[in-house]
Amino acid sequence: MPPFLFALGLFLLTVAGASQAQSPFVFGPEEVVPKSVKPGKKWTEGRVEELPAWPADQDLIRLSLDQASPRFTYYLDRASLEVGSDQVVRYVLVAETSNGSRNLSFEGIRCTPNGAHRTYAFGHAGRFEWIEGDDDWQPIDRSGADPARYELWRHYLCVPRLFQPRPKSEQVRLLRSGRVPELENRGFLTN
Repeated sequence: MPPFLFALGLFLLTVAGASQAQSPFVFGPEEVVPKSVKPGKKWTEGRVEELPAWPADQDLIRLSLDQASPRFTYYLDRASLEVGSDQVVRYVLVAETSNGSRNLSFEGIRCTPNGAHRTYAFGHAGRFEWIEGDDDWQPIDRSGADPARYELWRHYLCVPRLFQPRPKSEQVRLLRSGRVPELENRGFLTN
């Protein structure tokens, strides 16, 4: 390469860089978030160390569902219901068929805007067994295929529009009464 062409190339690159630095145009995207907004603390789930005791029939509360399931009658075990320090509501859900057989699961619900659930263990032969390797939170199905989780999240366990768990005493009261006051389910979402 002739030295003249090499020098001309360097000169053109220098002029192009200097003119771009003085340009009134913005090259590249601007920040979407203002500098005053700091990222929040990432949520982490608390450790679940113990499985609940097998539910007694007197502790089961029948769920009143808006869209009743033709296959199951659902119950929630009052004794296992708790709100963890990580704001996850954990409980034992019992799904009973018309012939009396029962499916038991130890689950958790997060009171997020769209809701999320996780199953920790299934009940079998009078005891619970951990589910191995299933540590993902799943979105709550709103299609009506599984009405129990949706209605627990929407009406009984979480405060609408605040996205936080209700106190346990209020959860039990609402589960026993079978209805949520209509006043809570009206209006705009809060900021």
